[in-house]
Amino acid sequence: MTTISPATIERMRTCRIIPVITIKSLDQALPLANALIAGGADVLEVTLRTDCALEAIKQMADAQLEAFVGAGTITRPSDVDAAAKAGAEFLVTPGTTEELRVALKAYDGAVFPGAATVSEALKLRDEGFTIQKFFPAEAAGGAPFLKSIAAPLPDIRFMPTGGVSPKNARDYLSLPNVIAVGGSWIVPNDLIEAGKWDEITALTQASRDALA
Repeated sequence: MTTISPATIERMRTCRIIPVITIKSLDQALPLANALIAGGADVLEVTLRTDCALEAIKQMADAQLEAFVGAGTITRPSDVDAAAKAGAEFLVTPGTTEELRVALKAYDGAVFPGAATVSEALKLRDEGFTIQKFFPAEAAGGAPFLKSIAAPLPDIRFMPTGGVSPKNARDYLSLPNVIAVGGSWIVPNDLIEAGKWDEITALTQASRDALA
């Protein structure tokens, strides 16, 4: 499904920072999700970078959290099917091959396919994908690039990810064609490994407040 509801877009705008989560152990999944939700981040992207990622998504889906839980690092058609079966409500890709594009269009949920160039963005738009992941954001030109294409591509909006940090997040969020940023700085591995959920909640809230 390529159409994304206004309610979903507003939820992402309100969240501002979409945490890009890497779950290394299943016992981290629900405590981390709850910590982020408590900090105001209720759109959660769980990357398919670990063996337990799909099961983590399933745990979150089964728990019926007050959150919009999706799968990131979707790189092949089989990932689309696996993420859907796990209960992912949205999908995010780092890039988009022709084969992957077909699978994404058949997925019954929100999709944010990756693009790094104007040509890629236009091709995705013509397939109906008008909200895209801009990745790798900083390496691909950063906020200045997105600012420069806002006027010629007024019908495409982006979720920049990759190199986004507290130092430059506001530069992205101030742009009319950015609905949210993806970032991992609010889910640092050391805090996750130590189970410091209260600190993750505080970091999430402080990061969001700084960008209000």
